[in-house]
Amino acid sequence: MSLKRMLIIGAALYFGGTMYAGQSWGPLEPLRKVFVEFAETTQHTTPAYVPLPNRTRDAVRVASFNIQVFGEQKLGDQAVVDVLLKTLRSFDVIAIQEVRSERQDLLPRFVEMLNLTGGHYDFAIGPRLGRSNSKEQYAYIFDAASIEIDRGSLYTVDDPDDLLHREPFIAGFRVRGLPPEQAWTFTLVNIHTDPDEVQRELSVLDDVFRAVRNDGRFEDDIILLGDLNADSTHLGELGQVPYLTKAIVGQPTNTRHTHGYDNLLFDSRATTEFTGRVGIVDLMRDFNLSEADALRVSDHLPIWAEFSLREGGDPGRVAAQPGVPAR
Repeated sequence: MSLKRMLIIGAALYFGGTMYAGQSWGPLEPLRKVFVEFAETTQHTTPAYVPLPNRTRDAVRVASFNIQVFGEQKLGDQAVVDVLLKTLRSFDVIAIQEVRSERQDLLPRFVEMLNLTGGHYDFAIGPRLGRSNSKEQYAYIFDAASIEIDRGSLYTVDDPDDLLHREPFIAGFRVRGLPPEQAWTFTLVNIHTDPDEVQRELSVLDDVFRAVRNDGRFEDDIILLGDLNADSTHLGELGQVPYLTKAIVGQPTNTRHTHGYDNLLFDSRATTEFTGRVGIVDLMRDFNLSEADALRVSDHLPIWAEFSLREGGDPGRVAAQPGVPAR
């Protein structure tokens, strides 16, 4: 057995977020879903630029954002905070990478700012990770008015052979406002690869994807998202997962518009809830910033994909308009 096959998924729970404490809804029943046969990889073109869309209540918008070195200095920069707040309010759930603060009240303070305008955002945060003194945390920020978290589903991948610099942080979610048997449930796998060990880690993440899918919770909608430090054509063994859909294709996701690092990945046979709508938030265009000011926010751009509210997708809408921005 190769070393990477020894990577296992642990049940080490790490609870976060107390402002709107979520509840565990218990083990999910096995889902009976008619799989739609797609090509081995869903083909679409990510639009070069889509204006930051307004929130919509007829779909779920899932995002990922590496907020470079998100710590006290950034939280103290009001211009940066204003951009972050407006950006995050455009999404239902956001996977955050690079929370970097020894103080554990940084994210609660930021979420409190999000809610000053009457919002109901909540969060979950993982443990501090990394082999150096510069530790990072993964986090999820979500609108508790539209999404609920299963806090019993939170865990960090168990990596006994230290194959990953920062082990992914797992969380399960469900759409609010529909009968439980109809509401879309999904699991997010938040990852930030080490730029010095990208290929090695990509050769492990395919096993992580499969292990989360088979972790006993009977969840078929697994979305691996975050900063992969690789574009959609250089995902190694992760990119060879059958029927893997890559939300971001052929577009840069860094602020300087030179490289594609970030993505959302899922199995097109299972996640028929995908509407085909995706986007990259261009901080300079959307907020009329200079490159220098945009880099104060982050050297990465937020990315997003949209999904149906209903388990199994809405007939006639699933992947019907690839690359078309939400209205």
